[in-house]
Formats: sequence, structure tokens, C-alpha cells
Amino acid sequence: MATIIEVKDLKKNFGAFEAVKGISFSIEKGETFGFLGPNGAGKSTTIKMLTTLLRPTSGQMTIDGNDPTKHPDAVRHSFGIVFQDPSLDEDLTAWENMELHGVLYNVPSDIRRKRTEELLKFVDLYDRRDSYVKEFSGGMKRRLEVARGLLHHPKIIFLDEPTLGLDPQTRNHMWEYLHKLKAEEGITVFFTTHYMDEADRNADRIAIIDHGAIVASGTGEELKKKTGKASLEDAFLDLTGHEIRDESASSVDHLRQMGRAWGGGSRR
Repeated sequence: MATIIEVKDLKKNFGAFEAVKGISFSIEKGETFGFLGPNGAGKSTTIKMLTTLLRPTSGQMTIDGNDPTKHPDAVRHSFGIVFQDPSLDEDLTAWENMELHGVLYNVPSDIRRKRTEELLKFVDLYDRRDSYVKEFSGGMKRRLEVARGLLHHPKIIFLDEPTLGLDPQTRNHMWEYLHKLKAEEGITVFFTTHYMDEADRNADRIAIIDHGAIVASGTGEELKKKTGKASLEDAFLDLTGHEIRDESASSVDHLRQMGRAWGGGSRR
């Protein structure tokens, strides 16, 4: 299969601090890729570089054949993103949130309406299309964010802890939607999570990053075999240690940074 994300010796320094220390990995088109690590391990910094929010200190990366540092608009057009924290306008309806996103991405009105209807039906929210988002449950908001992130037909969707705080039933339904989407549209899924069982069940491959370096990669079974552990959680702890890590910046901060980064540029 064709490679859709390629990262080679990617580094990011903040002054003397090395946040990302020369990581390399590739992701195939249509793959579900889990990017795991403790708080502060370098996950968010890597995602910011891949999604044009940060320029790397050195190294190379391509997203659907484009370099995010040289062709940011083309790269932004190729992906959708769902942050850990809600980023919807709660004073708008579900349909209006979709409409706003489509306008910002310059999706033609006829395609926008058709795609909005299809996606709201896909995530079982069409009957609530005229309801205000502030009336929605956490699971409904997350499903709407996934639908919104897919409106412009991206080839990749980045999911930053998309099921955090959701009950097990809603988490399962969320992944059912994503698997269906992958089967129907061939989309590539890049996700982070602290739920190791979720990663084990859903990721085709996993990379574990710690202290800015990738310490292991492979399928869930390969990682368990490598560490001699029965569960991915135990394998993860074996590879990254048991100490508690400080929480990193929230995804609301990521969204604000995206707004600043894109504020003066072209919106597709």
C-alpha cells in the first residue's frame, strides 16, 4: 500500500529542551495508527508539526506527498482533526456547526449540504440537526466533531484522545463509526489515547514515544511479545516506566494555536 505519512529524523527543540529527538515512522494509506505515550512524551508536539502548527527544528515529513513546512495549505486540506476537548460552538445547532466548517474550508454550498446530511446520518445525529449543541451529551458532541472533521473529504483524520471521558458504550460506538468510515472511504486514522485496551483493539500498528523518542513500534501483539507482557498496558508501563507524569497543554490550547496559525492564511 502507498505511504501517506512519512517522518524521518524529525526534531523539535524549545531552546535547550529537546521535545522531539529525531523520530522516524511511516503510515500507510487506510491504516489506523496509534501514537501512544505518557504525558509530556512528545505526542502533542509531533502532531502539531504534522498539522502545520509548529515548524520542526530539523528532519523531514510528508503528508499525502506534501511537506507541511513548504505546502501548508495543501497539507491542511488533506486532514481533519478532532481535539481532546470540545471545540464546537455550543450556541449553534449541529447543522450550523457543520455549515460554518464547510464555509471556512470553501466547500461549495451544494456539496456542503449533501455532505452534511450524509455525515450527520452516518453518526446518528441527523434527527438532532436543528438542536443546539449545548443540549448534547459528551458522546453526541464527539460524534459531531468527527462528522465536522470529515466534511471536506480529508484523507487523514487526527484524533487527539477522542474518547476521553466517554463511557464504555459510547467509546465502542465511536470506534464502530470510525471502522465503518475506514471501510467506506479508506481514510487513514492517526490517534492518541491513554486507554491501552482501546489502542490494542483498534490500531493496526502502534508507536510508543517517551521523552521525545520512539521506544517501540509494531502491532499490539508484537509489543506484548517484545516485553513478555500479557496486556498492552503492562507492555506500555514496561517500556515507559511507572512514574507519574505532569499533564501537558490541553487540546483547547492546540485549537487556539491553530486559530492563530491559520488566522492570516488561506482557508480552503
